[in-house]
This record gives sequence, C-alpha cells and structure tokens, in this order.
Amino acid sequence: MTFILGIESTSHTFGIGIVEKNDSNIRILANVYSKYVPAKGGIHPREASLHHAREAPQVLKSALNKAGIHIRDIDGIAVALGPGLGPCLRIGATLARFLASYYSKPLIPVNHAVAHIEIGKFVAGFTDPLVIYVSGGNTLIAIQRKKRYRVLGETLDIPLGNLLDTFAREVGLAPPYVVNGKHQVDICSDWGSNFIDLPYTVKGIDLSFSGLLTASLKHAEKARSKKELGDVCLSLRETAFDMIVEVAERALLLTGKKEVLLVGGVASNTALRQKLEAMATLHGAKYKGTSPDVSGDNGAMIAYTGLLLFLHGITIEPEKAFIKQRWRLDEVDLPWLPN
Repeated sequence: MTFILGIESTSHTFGIGIVEKNDSNIRILANVYSKYVPAKGGIHPREASLHHAREAPQVLKSALNKAGIHIRDIDGIAVALGPGLGPCLRIGATLARFLASYYSKPLIPVNHAVAHIEIGKFVAGFTDPLVIYVSGGNTLIAIQRKKRYRVLGETLDIPLGNLLDTFAREVGLAPPYVVNGKHQVDICSDWGSNFIDLPYTVKGIDLSFSGLLTASLKHAEKARSKKELGDVCLSLRETAFDMIVEVAERALLLTGKKEVLLVGGVASNTALRQKLEAMATLHGAKYKGTSPDVSGDNGAMIAYTGLLLFLHGITIEPEKAFIKQRWRLDEVDLPWLPN
C-alpha cells in the first residue's frame, strides 16, 4: 500500500490531496483546498501567498483527517513546482521541503500542467487522448509522443480563462468569477440573444484572444441596458469557444485520435463541453470533460501525478526543489507515456 500527499499552490488555490495505491487500485482519499478571492481586481501574488501561508496548516490537517492517516504513513510528498506565480509557488515548495526533510520522506517534483492532464485521463479512463487544456494560465492543444506531451497549438497571448475573468472584472460582473458553478460571463450571456461580430483569430492550431477582449470591452462600454451587455457576453463566449473547437477539430483530424479530453479550470464550463462533445461525436471520437471536483487547481491531481512519478523512481532532494515559474508542459520527460 502506497500513500502520496500532493501540495498545490501555483495560483489562487492552496490544496492538499492524498491518494492511495493498493495493488492495482488507486483511490483519492482526500482533496481539500482553500481559495484566495481578491476583494478587488485580479489575483495579487503577494496577497495570495499570504492566504496560502495562513491556510496551509488547517488544509493539511483536514486532508490527513479525511484520509484517516498520519503524516508518518505518507510514502512521498509531491509538490507543484511550476508553472505558476512565484510567491504562491514558494509557499507550497517551502512546506513540501519541510515535510520531506522533517519526516524523511521522498520529495516528488510535479509539473502543474502535467497534473491537470493526468488527473483528467485518470477520471476519464483515457489512455491516448487529444488534450484540450483551458484554464486561467494556459490554453493549448497537446498529444502524447516520445515520453512527453507535445504542444500542437496554443494561445499566442492570453489564455481563455484570463479572457473570461478579465472581461467580467472590467465590466463590473466580478469578483466572484463563478457563481453556482457558472462563470459570470455565462450568467450574463443568458441576458442576451443577438450575436455581435467580434474578432476571430485562429492561425492553424494557434489562436489569439487579445483582440477579442479589446473589442468586447469597447462594445460593453457602449451597452446601455442589461440586454445589450448580455449580447456582448454571449458573443464573446460563443466566439472564444468556437475558436477552441476549430483548433481542436483541426488537431483531431491531423492526429486521428479517438479520444478527446478537456482539462483545466475552464473544463467545467457547460457550453464549452457541449460544443466539444458535438465536435468529437461528429468525427467518431469519445469525449470526456474533467469533472468539476478535479478540473480546477487541486491537491489530488498533484498527489496522483506524484504517485506516477514515485512509482517510476522520480524524486528530488529537498534542497534542490526549486520553483520554475515558466516550466512548460513539453519540457517534462514522463516515463509512463508511450514512445
């Protein structure tokens, strides 16, 4: 029996997850987290890191209690060392180094983006999917090849999640960005019915959202009613999601994959999921979107990916566990992936 504890602190969420491997079965025993919500504006890295430092002891205690084990029962400490916000990453790395050193446990370095994909594959039961990764910090299309994830296309400027959050904040819809499982842009979209022509920028399998954001904000400034603002929200959402579907469809036809997997914080969006499922079905591929409990940043995905690394002997000395703010997905060698 193997227990791995995972620490997530790359952005606005501090999370602790614990997974158990017993023979061929893997279970998530705990997935506890606390989110930093700014009183005004976007994420402030220093304020977020102070939140993480303050909440870390209780989150750790709650996760261990939920799993029903003691820290001494843990076989390895996994931590997301990047990519992410420097001050936030340092909180998780510092805690991981302390726990690994004090309790003489192996320390396992995890790439945050890899963890999003691996937990998605785990809950979906997929082995070789076309990956659509959409979040506040990433928007990309990837596949498995030669022991790494290879990026086929990505955003050339801002990610999809950043687009939605920035628009909602600038027009006064947020924070909070998500209410009852729906993004504020989705809620606002329900007010509208007319489609406005907005910049649609796709270049092969790459895409760009900055022009879409600028144009949407200009239209929002001119809106004189709830209905008119709803038209802008609806047009923004549909344009952005259609761009994602186009690059995903192009990649699917290029690679011939039979599985389509949506991961990342925006993976819980119902409208996007419906569009991608329709696209995958049209081409005879299976579609799965990561469930909301593990689609956003969380400790369970770090613990699960840490388990995979641990089983392949990948650990690091605590004093060498440096954070990597720009640690790309396609820079990580993963021995369990096929050639």
